[in-house]
Amino acid sequence: MMIRELLSSASFLSVSLLVLVSGASASDHVLKGTVTSLSGEKLAGVAVSAKLQGSTITTTVYTDETGAFYFPAQPTGKYNMWTNALGFGQSRSSIELNATKSESFTVKVLSDFEDRWRQLPGDEMLAALPDASPEDRDMKRIFRNNCTGCHTPSFVLQHKFDQTGWKAVVDLMKKIPGTGVAPGPEAKANDLIEFNEEKLTAYLAKVRGPGETPLKIGVRPRPTGEAARVVFKEYDLPFNPDAGIGLKQQTEDGSDWTAGTPSKLGTLMHDAWLGVEGDLWFTSNNLNRDVSIGRVDTKTGQVTFLKALAQNGLAATAHGLSRDKDGNFWFDINAGRRSLGRLDTRTQEIKIFSTPNTMMPLGGAVTVDVDGKGKIWASAPEGVLRFDPETEKFTEFKALTYKTPNGNGITYGAAGDRDGNGWWAQMPIDIIGKANMTTGQSEEIRLPPVQGIKERQGREAMKVYESYTELSFNHPLPWQQGPRRMGTDKNADVLYVGNSWGGSLAKINTKTGETKIIPMPNPDAQQPYHIAVDSQHNAWGNLWNADSLFRYDPQSGKFTIFDLPRRGSEVRYISLDETGGALKVVTPEYRTSQISIMSFRSESEIAALKTVH
Repeated sequence: MMIRELLSSASFLSVSLLVLVSGASASDHVLKGTVTSLSGEKLAGVAVSAKLQGSTITTTVYTDETGAFYFPAQPTGKYNMWTNALGFGQSRSSIELNATKSESFTVKVLSDFEDRWRQLPGDEMLAALPDASPEDRDMKRIFRNNCTGCHTPSFVLQHKFDQTGWKAVVDLMKKIPGTGVAPGPEAKANDLIEFNEEKLTAYLAKVRGPGETPLKIGVRPRPTGEAARVVFKEYDLPFNPDAGIGLKQQTEDGSDWTAGTPSKLGTLMHDAWLGVEGDLWFTSNNLNRDVSIGRVDTKTGQVTFLKALAQNGLAATAHGLSRDKDGNFWFDINAGRRSLGRLDTRTQEIKIFSTPNTMMPLGGAVTVDVDGKGKIWASAPEGVLRFDPETEKFTEFKALTYKTPNGNGITYGAAGDRDGNGWWAQMPIDIIGKANMTTGQSEEIRLPPVQGIKERQGREAMKVYESYTELSFNHPLPWQQGPRRMGTDKNADVLYVGNSWGGSLAKINTKTGETKIIPMPNPDAQQPYHIAVDSQHNAWGNLWNADSLFRYDPQSGKFTIFDLPRRGSEVRYISLDETGGALKVVTPEYRTSQISIMSFRSESEIAALKTVH
C-alpha cells in the first residue's frame, strides 16, 4: 500500500472514530489541550469553554487528572476559548478549528484577596463567614436565611461597606417584602430584621467592611472523576426587551469568574425542559410584551417566542413547567387569574384552563408536576390543585394548617407521586401537605426544626421570635427547614424535598409518611432548591446559591457535586431527560440568562477522543 493510501486510511479511521464517539458529522473536529499553572503544574478540574464566534452556544468541559481536556467534536469555524478555576485568573484565546486542534493554556495564581473572593460561589462565601462565637453563628444564620432569599449570597457579599453603608442596604431590604403595604419609605419594616439589624450590620461591616477582614478562603476541590467528564452546552437567551436597559443579550454573563456575580436585570426565563423532539422550552415570569413560553433550537441556538395575551395587554407570564408522556408541556400562566396552561409542541398551541370561581386559582411559587397516572398537580395559595386532562376538571385540596399566629403557610413546591397522590410544601411553616386520592382528604407532615439553633437563643430573642407574625418565603425563623421545591420517584414510593434553609433533603415515604432528614455535605452553606428523581432512583438537585448541581444516591448515601460553568447562575429548577436511555440534566441559569444541558461521558469515550489526530 502506498504512503498516501495509508494516510488516507488513517484519516478515514480517525473521522469514523470521531463520528462513532461523538455523533458528530464528518466535518466536525476534535478540540483538545492542556491547562497548566505558571509553575508548570498540570491542573485538574479546570473549566475550559469554547464558543463559536457569532454563536449563542457555549460548550464547557473539565480537565482530567493530567491537566488535559477533550471537547466533543465541534463544527468548523473560529472559536473564542477561556478557562475558569478558583484561585486562578482567566486565560483566553481565539482559534481556527478546521482540523483536530490542540490548544494549551497557562493560568496565573490570583494573589489579591478581593480577586480571589470575587470568584467564589455563594456557598463558599457563606462557608468563609466567621461563626466561632454564638453571636457570630446567629448573625451568619440571620444573614443566610433572610438576606439571600431572592438572590445568591455571592451577589451581596462581593461588595464592601462600612456599618453605615450596610445599614442603608438593610434599611431598604427590610421593607422590600412589605406586609400588605407597597415597598417604600412608608412600608412596615420586617420585625425579625429590625430586631437583629444593629448586630447584623456590625457583623457585615466586620466581615465585608473597610477594615482587616477575618475571612479565610477555603480550598474547594475541583471536579474529578465523573464530575470532570461531563459536558455542558449552554444556550444564551435574549434579554427582556421591555426591561429598558438597551441590551439584547447579557454582557456580564458569569463566564468570567473574576468579574463576580452579575445583575439579573433583564432576564426572562424561570423553568426549562427538553422537549421530546430535542429542543429546549422555558417559561417567562417577568413582565414583557411578547414572551409567555420560549423555545430554543438546540442545533442552531435560535430562540422563538410564544405568547398568550394577558388582560393588561402584555404577554401572560408563566413560572412552573413540566412535560407529560405525550410531550405536551404544562405550566401555570397568569392572564389575569392564575391558571394552568398546556402547550402542544407539535402545533405550538397554548390552551388555558382556569379553576371555577368557587375554587382556588393557581398560586404561591407555582410548581407543576405530572403524576404516575398522567394527572397534573400545581401549587395553589392554600394547598394544591389536581387537573385531569381527560375530563378537564380540577380537584382542590386545602392545607389542614394554613393560618398560624406566626404567618400563613402559603404553598411553594408541588409534586405528584406514582400512585396519583399530590404533595405540596408550605415553606413558611415547615409543613408538607399530602392530597390522599384514596380518602379524598388532605394530610400533613411537620418537619422537625434544625437541631441546635433554637436552643441557643436568648430570652429576648425568643420573645421576638415567638411573637413574630411575618413568616414568608424570605423571612423565616432561624431554626426552620424551608421546604422549597420537591420531586417524587415515579418508580418507587419516595418523595424528596429540598430544604433550602435547613441545608438538607427531606426523604418521605409516600405510603407511610415516614420522614428522614438528610443533611447536605455542608448544610450551613449549601441550600438545595428543587429535586428531580431519575429512573435509577437518584435524587438530583440544584444548589442555587453554589453554582452547582448534586446527585444523591440513596443506595450508597453519597452526594456527588457537579460544578456549573457560570458564576452567579442562581439555578432555581432542574429537569431530567432520559430519552433514548442517556441521561441529560437541564438547568435554567436564571441570573446569567442561559439554559444548560449537562451530559455524561464514560472513561472509554474520553479514551477514544485521545486517539483522534
